[in-house]
Amino acid sequence: MLDDAAIFSCVDHTLLNPTAVWDEIAVLCNEAIRYKTASVCIPPAFIKRVHGQYKEAITICTVIGFPLGYSTMETKMQELTQAITDGALELDVVINIGDAKAKDFSKITAELTALKKAAGDKVLKVIVETCYLDEDEKIAVCKCVTDSGADFIKTSTGFGKDSKGGTGGATLEDIRLFKQHIGAGVKIKASGGLRTREDFVAFINEGCERLGTSSAVKVLCGDSQDSNNTSY
Repeated sequence: MLDDAAIFSCVDHTLLNPTAVWDEIAVLCNEAIRYKTASVCIPPAFIKRVHGQYKEAITICTVIGFPLGYSTMETKMQELTQAITDGALELDVVINIGDAKAKDFSKITAELTALKKAAGDKVLKVIVETCYLDEDEKIAVCKCVTDSGADFIKTSTGFGKDSKGGTGGATLEDIRLFKQHIGAGVKIKASGGLRTREDFVAFINEGCERLGTSSAVKVLCGDSQDSNNTSY
């Protein structure tokens, strides 16, 4: 049975709400320190201020090409290098989903390879937005992520919509598919729709080393100060 500390150690404590303001980001950071989460995942605009205020007390994660993924590689590269300069240690980048739908997987691999080279020893997590992909495309992007040398494959942005118009998030079926098709060095991050302790435990037990969620403190402790987060 996983205790709360073990769950928190896997959590990227997340606030990517487009209306987020500094006071909410500060609450997120203070919660991350208190509960020893793996990181805070925040919008790029807040990285420099968080790094300046919290220094090494917090691992900063941010997003690149988010949430749609169709920025040019040059734009993603600029975002990534600026984020690292500002103090980010982990980068969650969205693939070009249109390239996946067009079966141009070599282009995805080339983009991710270049981004991982630029990231160096920083952690690169690749968001493949599973709700838009069929099974063959999911398998193919597993190979793209593996071949690029990226550190993680991540299910979702939390902004995508499934075929019924609902929020497309992580599923255990997709995690099982990933495990069959990623390389040995690639880890898994589940994100989107993780809102209960049972969700957290199930995804960790299935093999996820990171969970992207804004709900962990509220769910596990019932005392989050932030009522404006959405689970991403």
